[in-house]
Amino acid sequence: MPDSVARMHATTTPPAAILLDALGTLVALEPPAPRLRAELARRFGLEVSEEEAARAIGAEIAYYRAHLDEGRDPAGLAALRRRCAGVVRAELPACGLELELDPLVDALLASLHFTAFADARPALAAARARGQRLVVVSNWDVSLHDVLRKLELEPLLDAILTSAGVGARKPARAIFEQALALAGVTPDQAIHVGDSLEEDVVGARAAGIEPVLVRRDGGPSMAGVRTISSLAEIAGLVVA
Repeated sequence: MPDSVARMHATTTPPAAILLDALGTLVALEPPAPRLRAELARRFGLEVSEEEAARAIGAEIAYYRAHLDEGRDPAGLAALRRRCAGVVRAELPACGLELELDPLVDALLASLHFTAFADARPALAAARARGQRLVVVSNWDVSLHDVLRKLELEPLLDAILTSAGVGARKPARAIFEQALALAGVTPDQAIHVGDSLEEDVVGARAAGIEPVLVRRDGGPSMAGVRTISSLAEIAGLVVA
């Protein structure tokens, strides 16, 4: 057991609420470039190299991350997706520059395949059985609700907050404060679990919430931050 986890047993009060990041914490995105390459070939007969597909999807992801909060409602999300498809089209070889946007949106969405981490559903179900409130706090557009529903995680959650829906992106305090209000707890009664130092650790601390860093791959932690390697370890977490 990591020292950072062992120190938690100095107290015995479990958190009344657990806030959780989505991508990298509850769900993973399968490598999208091979899928995009296959979709372009299947739908349009367009053959691109692995490097070309990777460049196109990389540009799309960068654009999406900068503009994801524009997907705050169905109309905004549809417009954002068309712009993202336009970014993909602009990065394709010359033979792909004439592709129509709407079919390309469908190909792009088919390239984005999310899966739940194996430890996610059992950890959420166990926390729910303990009576802990569970709120997702994520920098995502409003489609996150659909993603978590398809992965059968939504029924285990009390609320799902997206930066697009709230109008505030982690590490801003506002999105964490709204999560606390929905959970009906004070900052000292909650923990926030996530995989990003800047968004999750810094953001949670700014809101007065104890952060817990997920490092499944054994990556770097941060001095003084609780670190876990699996969501199964949530069961042993207590309020510091």
